[in-house]
Amino acid sequence: MAIVTQSTSQISPAMERVYHQSNLLGEWKGTWAANNQPVGFKVVNIRGSRAQVEYTHNGRTERGFGQVDGATISFGAVTIGTKNGKNAVLLFSAGGGKASASLEKQAPAASDSRLMGSWGGYSSENGKSASFRVLSVNGKEAQVSVTTDGITRQGTGIVYNNVIMFGQAQIATDDGKNGKIIYQVGTKSFMVPVTKYPPADSSSSVDRTA
Repeated sequence: MAIVTQSTSQISPAMERVYHQSNLLGEWKGTWAANNQPVGFKVVNIRGSRAQVEYTHNGRTERGFGQVDGATISFGAVTIGTKNGKNAVLLFSAGGGKASASLEKQAPAASDSRLMGSWGGYSSENGKSASFRVLSVNGKEAQVSVTTDGITRQGTGIVYNNVIMFGQAQIATDDGKNGKIIYQVGTKSFMVPVTKYPPADSSSSVDRTA
């Protein structure tokens, strides 16, 4: 029986939380150690200490909200934890019965992974700067935070292939590294070329007001 221990690392709690949570996000599939029956766990999104999850076992799927604690999520009788974002351990414990399963992260759809992250840039042509944070992508919807002309708006954007549209702004990328933000003010539209920040910056230095 594997025992999952919490590591005590020296990263700031906020950074560690964001790092672990992004590791947990996504779809996990594997089998129970005892009987090789398939089991799946999907982390749709994480809001602080709550995670929207889907737990599939015995051919049925339970949906609901789990409790996030560091690098683990508990949902009913099961707890999932990952150290590296690639492999996870799922522990089941109820009424004296215990079971464990090894899961692997499933590769996300290309458009989802390309747009995820924090983007920012400046256009020397029109003197405008803009930033676009894609916090989570779930099918055709994305949780985003967009800053244009020093004003930040947050909410749900619409995903279409490798474009996310949100209010008067949209972001597009072909390679997941470089992209462009187009936004409208009145009848004028502005284009700002942007690049994706490395993941380590996603929680701290991106929220500078332009």
